[in-house]
Amino acid sequence: MSVRLEARLWWAQRVTAAFLAFFVAVHLATIIYAVHAGLGAAEVLARTRGNVAWALFYSLFVLAASIHGAIGLRTIAAEWLRWRGAPANAAAASIAVALALLGLRAVAAVTLP
Repeated sequence: MSVRLEARLWWAQRVTAAFLAFFVAVHLATIIYAVHAGLGAAEVLARTRGNVAWALFYSLFVLAASIHGAIGLRTIAAEWLRWRGAPANAAAASIAVALALLGLRAVAAVTLP
């Protein structure tokens, strides 16, 4: 495996972790606010539908989580299963794309008007 690729993946893992820390904190704060305000699902959806800021926030959240998760699974597969090389990279990339598509579909469901 390329040292350059491994270094880039290591860097991407750390960068996405930093973004995820922010996204998770905002997400949890939003949940706590909604619960304390007594908001139900209908009220939350009324606030997120058509809201470009929330659509962008959650889209970036999904993309960071997809990349972070796929790299992590690739690392686990390499350490536990000794699965490396092009097949492992292709599987990780496929997982990242699948997670991103599924997550973005969920974002669309709660933010598109």
